[in-house]
Amino acid sequence: MAESIKTALVTGGSKGIGYGVAETLIHQGIRVAITSRSQESADEAAASLNKIKEGYALGLQADVRDLASQQKAVETLLDKWGQLDYVIANAGVGHFAPVQELTPEQWQETIDINLTGVFYTTKATVAELAKTEGYFITIASLAGANFFEKGSAYNASKFGLVGFTQAIMLDLRKDGIKVSTIMPGSVATYFDGNEPSDKDAWKIQPEDIGQIVADLIKMPARTLPSKVEVRPSRPGK
Repeated sequence: MAESIKTALVTGGSKGIGYGVAETLIHQGIRVAITSRSQESADEAAASLNKIKEGYALGLQADVRDLASQQKAVETLLDKWGQLDYVIANAGVGHFAPVQELTPEQWQETIDINLTGVFYTTKATVAELAKTEGYFITIASLAGANFFEKGSAYNASKFGLVGFTQAIMLDLRKDGIKVSTIMPGSVATYFDGNEPSDKDAWKIQPEDIGQIVADLIKMPARTLPSKVEVRPSRPGK
């Protein structure tokens, strides 16, 4: 019997790191469902990804802050492909301001998306990952280990995410599920309203994070790199 094609779910996969991860996984022969808060954005990204390998990308509308919408996205993936092997919890947001100026709304959105959203992603996917003895990967940040000025909300969310990921790694390995967190430094992406350009060539590229994801899922079953820190190889210009 032929082995089934592996499938992945990437939250926040319509651009940036999420898109780079999806692109890399499809090149590896893995089907990928990407989520976005906008169905239009998800469909546009999926159409572009399907140019790599037709039928290997699926665009889904889901908000990580809404458990029900994530559960619906997983159900749609399962209806189409029948299994879930890998989850990359990538969706994130950043608000940066001195704590005196940071608004309650900015604080809440940062925590809701970057931390609670990953908890909801876990709850929506863990039962299916147990069936395939799959892999759950979070995209954290070096800001989850290094605090900085104007970073109170973002630091809090990413310190929390690193701790959450390491704790569930201990919970879920009992069910055969691997869990890792990737902690990038400067990445050339659209984060915080930025538009990637040639001046960002020194930074980590989204496809570089995709390669780390691909390398993690290829590790021997007995081996788990539970936390991966990654930085640009040279200082910023």
